Amino acid sequence: MTVWDRPEPPPRPAPLDRERIVAAAVALADEGGLEAVSLRKVAARLDVGPMRLYGYISTKEELFDLMMDEVYAEILPEEQPGDWREALRGLAHRTRHATRRHEWLADLLGGRPALGPNALAVTEATLAAVDGLADVETVMRAVETVSAYFTGAIRREIANLRAERATGLSDRDWQRASGPHLMRMLATGRFPALAKVVHDGTEVDAEVSFATGLDWVLDAVAAKLARPTA
Repeated sequence: MTVWDRPEPPPRPAPLDRERIVAAAVALADEGGLEAVSLRKVAARLDVGPMRLYGYISTKEELFDLMMDEVYAEILPEEQPGDWREALRGLAHRTRHATRRHEWLADLLGGRPALGPNALAVTEATLAAVDGLADVETVMRAVETVSAYFTGAIRREIANLRAERATGLSDRDWQRASGPHLMRMLATGRFPALAKVVHDGTEVDAEVSFATGLDWVLDAVAAKLARPTA
């Protein structure tokens, strides 16, 4: 039985329910990441004994499932766009924005499909947007391709933000600190393609990079969907 199917116990002796438990856990994770979340710490924030929580949640993994579904409510579209590209683009950007608000979500994206009610609603809206564009296998691969792109891009962006905090160096500071070593390596002539990118490439911010890559992936998906199946 999943956490979604298991009924909650009575809220006595102190008022308690999964909604309050999840809200406390999300607050802890927003402050310190998933490593800051444990049933003991959640119980302490709610001023209840840790054993009280086990009537509502059996494991920390179930708690993570509930937390993830709470954030999926922020990803659910307010209305369904008429265009499939806009639907998938919106999904990607809403997921990125939600992860920027809740960085710990990056650690949970890309695993097994989420089965909470909000996550299922997001999946339903996504599949409804591409329904009928091609056979089921083709549209599934299309959704998986777009999802793989934005999941990887989001995780890379969050990893970079964490590196900035861990080192105290912004991207620009890190580039200045690493520059002498990189220039010495490029001067050997062993990395001509990399040298061209370093000297001639244009640096863009994370949002522009994300949007550009997403458009390229959507263009590729559109070309595949437009191609008649054999």
